[in-house]
Amino acid sequence: MTQPEQQPVQFLTPEESADVDKALLASHEKFLTRLTISSLRLLKHIAGDTGIPVEELTHQQVIDWFEKDSKIRREQGSEAAFLKW
Repeated sequence: MTQPEQQPVQFLTPEESADVDKALLASHEKFLTRLTISSLRLLKHIAGDTGIPVEELTHQQVIDWFEKDSKIRREQGSEAAFLKW
């Protein structure tokens, strides 16, 4: 029996991207805005995965989470990891 394929996480919705495009910002500011929105979504996931509120996450806990996800990717393949790059 095969498991259903997991849907990839969308870090920036088309609506959010359109809102950023409409904003009166320079190109580099739009890039940073998209990155920030995506980062917030990822931080919320990390918080949920670790059981630590976003406000209390430390840089080391974020690093540890990335190491864990990277290890999953190496050992089980990219489909088993959260980040799909």
